[in-house]
Parts: sequence; C-alpha cells; structure tokens
Amino acid sequence: MSAARNLRVDGDRLVARLKALGDVGALPGGGVCRLALSPEDKAGRDLVVGWMKELGLAVRIDRLGNIVGTRAGTQGGPPVMIGSHIDTVRTGGLYDGNLGVLAGLEVIATLNDAGIATASPLAVAAFTNEEGARFQPDMMGSLAFVGGLDLETALATRGIDGATVGECLDAIGYAGDAPLGAAANAAKAYVELHIEQGPVLDAEGVAIGAVEQVQGISWTEFTFTGVSNHAGTTPMRMRHDAGLVAAAVAVEARRIAEAIGGDQVATVGYWQIGPNLVNVVPNAVTITVDLRNTDEVLLKKAEAMLHAFVGRTAAAEGVTATHRSLARFEPVPFSPTVIDRVAANAAALGLSLKRMPSGAGHDAQMLARICPAGMIFVPSKGGISHNVTEHTDPAEIAAGANVLLHTVLDLASGDVESKE
Repeated sequence: MSAARNLRVDGDRLVARLKALGDVGALPGGGVCRLALSPEDKAGRDLVVGWMKELGLAVRIDRLGNIVGTRAGTQGGPPVMIGSHIDTVRTGGLYDGNLGVLAGLEVIATLNDAGIATASPLAVAAFTNEEGARFQPDMMGSLAFVGGLDLETALATRGIDGATVGECLDAIGYAGDAPLGAAANAAKAYVELHIEQGPVLDAEGVAIGAVEQVQGISWTEFTFTGVSNHAGTTPMRMRHDAGLVAAAVAVEARRIAEAIGGDQVATVGYWQIGPNLVNVVPNAVTITVDLRNTDEVLLKKAEAMLHAFVGRTAAAEGVTATHRSLARFEPVPFSPTVIDRVAANAAALGLSLKRMPSGAGHDAQMLARICPAGMIFVPSKGGISHNVTEHTDPAEIAAGANVLLHTVLDLASGDVESKE
C-alpha cells in the first residue's frame, strides 16, 4: 500500500456531488430541506444509490431504509465502513451529514481511478433519520443498525406530521429486505467525516479535528397544563399559568448549565402554547429541553436539578406537569487506534490538528457499540450549522477527505483492535 501514500481525492468532484445533492430539496435563497423519509429524501436517496452503483458498489437496503454500498476486498471479512446521513433539518445546509456520505463515495472513486484494491472490503453507509427532526429519536437508523432499537418500535414511531416511519418507508420505496441488526451488519471499523458544526476549528485556524468522544445527550419533553382565563380579570395570585411555568423552566435550564459549567449546555428549542391568544392566560404548553455533557455524572446531575425545579415550580403555580424522554445517550468515547490514525495522517499531510469532543450526536457513536469508531472534523465557517448559510471551504473539504482516505486505507490494510 506504499504506492497509495501520494494518493489524493478529487476535491472538485466531491464538491460537485455536494452541490448536486444540495439541489434536491433546495430552499429559495440557499440551503436545503430534506426531512427524513420525505419525497425529497427519496430523491436524495435515489441520487446517492445511483452514484454507488456507478462506482461498482454492491448496494443493499435494510428494513429501516439504511443504505450500504460495499466494495469487495482482496481478503474478505467485515468492511471498514464510512458513513453518515443525507436527511436534513427543515432549514439545513449542504454539508451536515452529506459530507460524510459523499466523501465516502469520493474515497471509493479515488481508489477506483488509481486501480487500488484493499485487503478488507470498504462500505459507504447512509443511515435513516439521523437528525430526528421528523421522527424521534435522532440517529434512529444507526441505532437500529447496531441492534440498539428493535425494528417494530422504529417502524411504529410517529412523526411530527402524524405519519409513521413504516408508512413513510413504504411510500418512498425504501423499506428494504436486507436484515437489520449487529450480527448481520458487522464492521471492522467505522470512520465518519463531518463538519464541526461549532466555532472552535474555524476560530483557532485548525484544519482537522480528531474527535475523541461524543458528549451525552438528554432530550425531554415537558407538558404543563393550567387553566385558561381572562388576562384582564384574573388576579395574578389566582392564576394557574402554564406559560409562566414553561418560561421559568427555560430560564432555569440556562442557569443549570451555567452553574455546572464546563461542557454542560442546555437548550429549550421547541415551544407549543395554547390557546396562544394575546388576552388569555395559557392553559397548555409543551416544550423540549436538550441537555448535553461529556461527563455522564454531571449530565445526570443536570437532569436531576431540572426535574426538581419543574416539580417545585409547577406545584407553586397549581399547574400539572408531565414529561417523557425523547432521547437519552451516554457520552461515547471513540477508539484510540482510529483517532491516532486520524492524527498521524493529518500530520503526514501537513495539516494542523486538534483533539476534541463533539458537541453534537452522530451515527459514529452508535457504530462505536459494535466496532472501533472515530470521527474527523473540518471547520464550519463562523460555527454555523443547521442553517442555510452553513459553509465549509472546498480546500477544507478536500483536506478532510484526504485524511479520511488515508485513515481508511490504514484500517483496511492492517489489524484493528476488536470491540469488547
């Protein structure tokens, strides 16, 4: 494999594919909306599957719609997998998730062009519903792929528009027949290239992030039920204001994050309020609270503080509070072997590097359950993501893809520690 040391990806080809996929579900003025299992997602899937077949990959689609294209190796065995997702949030950019899938295809194209075979097979995966913007939990496809979510539960999941995952898979023709589960989908290793979605690499002028772990995530939905009443005639002391409780919880979530400090973050990102009238005391409010931390003990502490506050505040206002968990994942460390290869290849390519955690959840954290896994970050301009203005320069994209290429070559030609 020494002849491959000077191999480089075609950055222009990769960027062209990113732009072509970005045209599917394109929004006026930029960005893209390709919610999971929507007609736009189907069109994006069709495009990616077509590219996989053009590259000679054997494509299989499992019963949850996960797409895997495999290039045979000279020695067989489980593949080194490259992957991510192509679904987006409602006002997404061109790079989140898409870069990981299309960089995988660029790795395959580069090896095909150079006539280089790998000992281990290579696989490129596009996982279903990573974003969780339409169906929850997020990272649904990769979680089910590794056996962490049973198929029946996933298919019965109802989205924000009332449709189920199973119904939508059937509607777009991506309810595949390949088996779902870790035993059927073993991987030798997994590597995911992704934009950082944060400001650190861009602000520090660093080219490559070697991602050592993904922080834990806790999503909780709270519903507060009070009493609607006239805004002018109801004394403050006699109100049962669901809106007040929700607002207090939003402020408290921020205070908890600041009190714990470190890597703790908190976000109240979804609100639904009723009756939503200017002169009526709110009687029903639903909000979500997103808590994240790299430390599981501190994440549990934040959850406990939040729930205690909700109970006290709702009781004081005479409001009923209920909650349900939307997603809960512990922090996930990545394989030192994979991350060390990322760092070594960045150095060999003359690229600056920072070892860092990921603040967002990714499919890689699910694959880490069954094989050595790691991630490569490239900068996000201004730290902007989940936004139509999301951007990473072509040279930065090519740099990340070259690190991916050589990391995959290392893993496909050598031994990787087994996953206990």
